[in-house]
Amino acid sequence: MVANLIDEDPEQAYAYSKVALRLASRVAAVREAAGFAAYANQKYAEALAEFRAAKRMTGSVELWPVMADCERGLGRPERAMAMAGEPEVQKLDKAGQVEMRLVAAGARRDMGQIEAAIVTLQSPELASSTVQPWTARLRYAYADALLAAGRESEAREWFAKALEADKDGATDASDRLAELDGVEFVDAIDEDDDHDGPAADSDDESGDVEGDKSE
Repeated sequence: MVANLIDEDPEQAYAYSKVALRLASRVAAVREAAGFAAYANQKYAEALAEFRAAKRMTGSVELWPVMADCERGLGRPERAMAMAGEPEVQKLDKAGQVEMRLVAAGARRDMGQIEAAIVTLQSPELASSTVQPWTARLRYAYADALLAAGRESEAREWFAKALEADKDGATDASDRLAELDGVEFVDAIDEDDDHDGPAADSDDESGDVEGDKSE
């Protein structure tokens, strides 16, 4: 239930997770779900505590990247960077290592180290032409970092690459590309309203003129 609600209604998911914790706090999956529910509601200290509990119960390092991101959320990017250099990272699968790289780059940006963030994201996974579940997000993060560094042409190239890999709409790469290209989207309804307004004014003005003539 918690997992199903996190994206649609994170507050409700959090409420369910609290109930689940009261009933089964010694179950690792419950602690993990509670952690993600708290994380989705930006309750980072609580999320970190639940993730640590789940890690102790299972011995798995799978949650290491999101634990590091909780440290970022708590305003401790230095701690997140330290976690990126811990032995646990080497035990992560490829997806986990890419996620850790994204967190580390975010921590670098938190500390104002934009060039270091760019270097952190440069990796075989970024250079690969093979599209994986993480490819769009990795390319997007790289493009965003390039843009923050003032390297607009390179950023545009990588936003385009991110869009190419983003089959599920996980990023807003298309919007960022449009913004860089100076494209503005106009609401069709607003456009119709704007069109009707001047026409109505024109009719009124015409009536006034005719009235003046009759006088």
